[in-house]
Amino acid sequence: MISYSNLPEGKNAVIFELDDVLFPERDYDLQFFYLFANFLEYVEQFPPAQDLISFMSKRYEVHGKDNMFEELSGTFGVDPKYRENYQRLYENAKLPLKLLLYKEALEFMQELVTNRKQLFILTKGNPKTQFNKITQVEWNGLEKYLKVYYVDEFEGDFHKALTVLIAQNNLQKSELTIVSKAKDEEQANLFGVSFVCVNN
Repeated sequence: MISYSNLPEGKNAVIFELDDVLFPERDYDLQFFYLFANFLEYVEQFPPAQDLISFMSKRYEVHGKDNMFEELSGTFGVDPKYRENYQRLYENAKLPLKLLLYKEALEFMQELVTNRKQLFILTKGNPKTQFNKITQVEWNGLEKYLKVYYVDEFEGDFHKALTVLIAQNNLQKSELTIVSKAKDEEQANLFGVSFVCVNN
């Protein structure tokens, strides 16, 4: 993660992706698995929640969350009628524990605020899910300095979302730095803004 001392001169606004940039996405996903497993055990009495949690957690570490419900259905015989519950819970899960920022991200953002820089989140993914994550992060008071934009609200067009962000906040491309994962670097370069890659 970048530190404030490495921020290029003349940058007055920093745009962050959310998942695996500001906090570990797995912290949300694993808590969601816990909630879904306990919901299913409660309504069906089978399979045991702990068995589901163990299965989902192990599979997640290898394959991620894609097609997780299909794997549950095939392995445990989970009725397909629960797919909607699975998806709705992922969007709206009320987590047992707050999501914690990476230490370096927290310190960097605090220094940005101290030095009167503007902070933005520009995140991909289902806006409902991303908003739900944001509301459950422990921001340590930073939330009042954040403006949030969702790429999917701009037809998934990263450049369109950036264009609106810049226009609405009276910024210039030269003032911006994007802090995100390596896969977003090409998009930032094509748009003509500086980019900092994180490898959390």
